[in-house]
Amino acid sequence: MSDILSGWTPAPPGHKHVVSVSLGSSRGNAREAVTLLGQPFILERIGTDGDSKKAAELFGALDGQVDAFGLGGADLYVIADGKRYQFGNVRKLVANARQTPVLDGSGLKNTLERDAIAQLDPLLNWRTRKVLMVSAVDRFGMAEALAQHGADIVFGDVVFGLGIDRPLRSLRALRTVAKVVLPVITKLPQDWFYPTGAKQESSVQGKGTRYYAWADVIAGDTHYAKRYAPTSLEGKTILTQTITQADRDWMKQRGVARLITTTPRMGNRNFATNVLEACFVALSGKNEALSEAEYLRYIREVGFKPEVNEL
Repeated sequence: MSDILSGWTPAPPGHKHVVSVSLGSSRGNAREAVTLLGQPFILERIGTDGDSKKAAELFGALDGQVDAFGLGGADLYVIADGKRYQFGNVRKLVANARQTPVLDGSGLKNTLERDAIAQLDPLLNWRTRKVLMVSAVDRFGMAEALAQHGADIVFGDVVFGLGIDRPLRSLRALRTVAKVVLPVITKLPQDWFYPTGAKQESSVQGKGTRYYAWADVIAGDTHYAKRYAPTSLEGKTILTQTITQADRDWMKQRGVARLITTTPRMGNRNFATNVLEACFVALSGKNEALSEAEYLRYIREVGFKPEVNEL
């Protein structure tokens, strides 16, 4: 066994094993035993603190030893306005996984999160809400669903991703930016515009801070939302996915009133969409990403619903 797997153990017999290899902080590492639709699983998350070389080695060392990989802290592709944009450098990162499928969560973002917005409408009444989506091009399903339900939205992709104080206020504007920007940024290293490693532990306040004050709801990626947040989030609702106990403590300290996760708590944490997507692929017995219809079928069968926490 490779030295990089020192201390690692495979799942017990009869279990499916999903390992999420993440460019994020190793502080969020976890290993949980859960059961989905009668199938026992070991769900594991291994952070590499932004070390892409280590991540690539892990994909190679674990290839064929687990049922499905998740990819955390990076996207293989994003789906925006029905078009798929692939990150070339991330494809190289996972190239060592030749037998085991790698899922980045993009398929579930476009189904699970869209579905979650509809389920939350009776509680939140989106037509009455001001929503800041810190980054929307990587969660186009959520963005479209919020617009369809009448929320007043600021998409912060240009503000936070490019550092230019130009909030986007409509899906039409978001689509235009996606068509212009995504072909360019998918050719760049993802850590140029997404916090990995130590960046996930620090905050940057600047041009976009005032949009947090304007919003009732801050929606999107946890790390992105935390990185640009002001010191006070008194009375705000945060809608996100991956949450650790440290994230919950951070939100309480900043005065967040309500935390809503689109993914349910499994064991002691809420795993990211890449882990859940890998679970569904492992359940299916297929060696590739599933269709949107197949993901929705599993979501319904498992009974996944948004988890609402009053803080």
